[in-house]
Amino acid sequence: MNFKEKLQFDSEHLWHPYAALKNTPARFLAKTAHGTTIETADGLKLIDAVSSWWCVAHGHNAPEIVQAIQQQSEKMCHVMFGGFTHEPAIELGERLVRFLPQGLNKIFYADSGSIAVECAAKMAVQYQYAKGHPEKCKLVALKGGYHGDTAGAMALSDPDGMHVLFRGIMPHHFFAERPNCRADEPWNDSDFKSMEKMVEEHLGEIAAVICEPVFQGGNGMWLYNAVYLKKLRELCDRCGILLILDEIASGFYRTGPRFAMEHAQILPDILCIGKALTGGSMTMAACVASEEVADTITNSRISAFMHGPTYMANPLACAAGIASLSLFESRDYGASVKRIESRLKQNLLPMKSLENAADVRVLGAIGVLELKAKPSNEDILKVIRETGVWLRPFCNYVYTMPPLITTDAEIDRICEAIRLVGECEPAPIVSGEDDFHE
Repeated sequence: MNFKEKLQFDSEHLWHPYAALKNTPARFLAKTAHGTTIETADGLKLIDAVSSWWCVAHGHNAPEIVQAIQQQSEKMCHVMFGGFTHEPAIELGERLVRFLPQGLNKIFYADSGSIAVECAAKMAVQYQYAKGHPEKCKLVALKGGYHGDTAGAMALSDPDGMHVLFRGIMPHHFFAERPNCRADEPWNDSDFKSMEKMVEEHLGEIAAVICEPVFQGGNGMWLYNAVYLKKLRELCDRCGILLILDEIASGFYRTGPRFAMEHAQILPDILCIGKALTGGSMTMAACVASEEVADTITNSRISAFMHGPTYMANPLACAAGIASLSLFESRDYGASVKRIESRLKQNLLPMKSLENAADVRVLGAIGVLELKAKPSNEDILKVIRETGVWLRPFCNYVYTMPPLITTDAEIDRICEAIRLVGECEPAPIVSGEDDFHE
C-alpha cells in the first residue's frame, strides 16, 4: 500500500482513541520518533509537546531503554508470572523500592494505569474485609478526576465527565467536590468541607479515598493546593480508611519533585504509578502498597490478592523499566523541570490577555491554556503543520507536558504554537465530533 492507501485503510478499519471509526482518520502517519521529535511519512518533523500522552519522559527511543529491550528479547520475551519469577521483575522491584518513598515497598505489577487503579481499589476493599469490615466496599473520589477507562477506573473518575454513557455498568461510589483552591493561591479551609462531609455521611461504607495528588489530568488539567492532601491524609487516619494516590500522570518529576505527594510531604497507603515508568517505551504500571496494607491482607483468612493479568511483570517491560529508572536516577530531572517550569511561565502567563483565554496554569513540566471556547480541529491542524509542534488539545484545554529533556528553544516553539491556537477563532459546537478529546 502507498501512503494514501495506508491512511485510507486506517480510516476504514482501525479505531483511534476517543474517535469515531470513520471520517476521523489518523491525521499523521508516524514514521520514526527520536528524542523530542516525531517524523511523519510525509516529511513533517513534530516536537512532541505532550510526551505521547505524558509517558515519554526521557524522549522517544532513548538508546538505553531500546538496548535493554533488545538484550532482554534475546533471552525471553514473556513468561507467565504465575508459578515463575525472573530476574528483570526482581531487579525492577529492587530499584522501585529504593526509588519510591520509604514504606511503599509491596509491588503488584500491572499492564496499564487503569489496571493499577483497579488493583488499588480491590486492594483497599480486601484490606477492609481482612480487618473485619466487609461492608466497607465503596470509595470516595473527587469530581474532576480521571483514573482510566476500564469499568472500575471509570467509576472513580468524574461522574459527569467523559464516561457518562457507561453509568449503567459502573459500580456506585461517592464523590466530593474537586479542590478549588489553586496551587498558586493561599489555602482556604472551606475547600475541604465537601470531602469531610462525604466521609462523615458514608463512613460505614468507605474503604478508601482516591485522588490524583495536586494535578488532576484527563478531566480538566487542574492544579490544586497541596494542603488539601495534608488534610486528606489526616482525615483518612482519623477515620480508619485508606488513602490511594494515583500518580500515574504526576509521578516521575512531572510536577517538580519525584512524586507529586512530596508537595504535601505525605505518604499514601496505596500508590499507583505508570506512564513514565518505562519511559513510554512499553505499557506497564504498578500498584504499590504499604507494609500495613500488604500484611493485613496476607495474614487474613483470604490471603491471596485476587488479581493476575496475563502479561503481569512482562520481562521486556521490566527491562525497559529498569533502564528508565536508571535514567531517572542518573539525570538531574529536578533541575530540568525547574528550568522547563520557568520557561513555561515566561511564555504562557502573558497569554491570560488573549481574548479567548479563560485561565493559564503552570506547575513543573505542565502548562495549560484554558480557552473560553475551542477552535476547530482544522485550525488546530493548521497550527501543528505550520509550527512543527504536535499538540493534542481536548475540550477547551490547550496544554503541554513535554519530555523532560526538552530544550528552552523547543519550549519556546511549543508555547508559540499554543498561543497561535489560542488566537484562532472559536469553532461552533458540534456534538460528537470532538476527536481531539482525551
